[in-house]
Amino acid sequence: MLMSKTPPAPQLVKPLSALAFMVLTPVLLFCTMSRVHMEQLEVTPAIAYMGALALAFGGMFWWRGLNRSAAVLALAVTYSNAVMIGIPLVSLAGGEAGLVTLFTLIPIHSLVLLTVATMAFESAMAHESTEQSKGAGWRALRVGAQALGRAMLHPVPLPIIAGLLFAQTGWVIPAWLGTPMGWMGKAFGPLALLLVGGALATSLIGAQLRPALALFAIKNLVVPLVAAAFGLLLGMQGLPLFLLVVTAALPIGANAFLFSQRYGVAQDLITASVALSTLLSLVSVSLVIVLLGHY
Repeated sequence: MLMSKTPPAPQLVKPLSALAFMVLTPVLLFCTMSRVHMEQLEVTPAIAYMGALALAFGGMFWWRGLNRSAAVLALAVTYSNAVMIGIPLVSLAGGEAGLVTLFTLIPIHSLVLLTVATMAFESAMAHESTEQSKGAGWRALRVGAQALGRAMLHPVPLPIIAGLLFAQTGWVIPAWLGTPMGWMGKAFGPLALLLVGGALATSLIGAQLRPALALFAIKNLVVPLVAAAFGLLLGMQGLPLFLLVVTAALPIGANAFLFSQRYGVAQDLITASVALSTLLSLVSVSLVIVLLGHY
């Protein structure tokens, strides 16, 4: 099924995407975390979230075996679009307090999930090869360490960490700088949603509809239920529990598509799944908000 026959001009989409991701996102993340002190942070949502993701990630390998297909599917059912869709949504639903909780979950994607995924892909490639070397395991560890280093310098976790460290100094961003930074942060949400719409306008689903629906069911429905179970077991309630489940229910993030392209596996399926997950999340995330909205 072709969503649109007239894709947006790449010369317009690319610079807007770069502006949102490389400029507006870091400003918003830094400004929000620059007012947060360590005693305000809650680690329980992060623990519950990592538990749910670990179960889903490991479960995909248990089901599909150690191969690249399992690796990309594991990433697809765990990696949420927590920046482009999550930040605008949580900003509306939970305000600044909600963003603080969300920003404790976002680094899990880049610092933990992408590093683990990279190591999983490298291990799967070594396992699939007919000429496995004795150093294959060490190679996967080395690549994973390199991925962790790159993740630390990523434009998402870096401003979160920098803003949090800035807050502990007791300093305050001066008004002449803080006001325009606030404007820039507020511009992120509308632009991010515009870019998501542009991406959906050119997405192909077609023959991948049934497997894409299966991935949607796992990512947008099963994983949030598992996250909710972990949260309840850890005694979570109120706004933190609400945001934990909403974050888990967000659609598949674009990094799953990037990894499928890089490692040459399940590219059509992942492309269709990202599009379908994003479209149907209008229903699934709305359902989560209705069920847990009275926190």
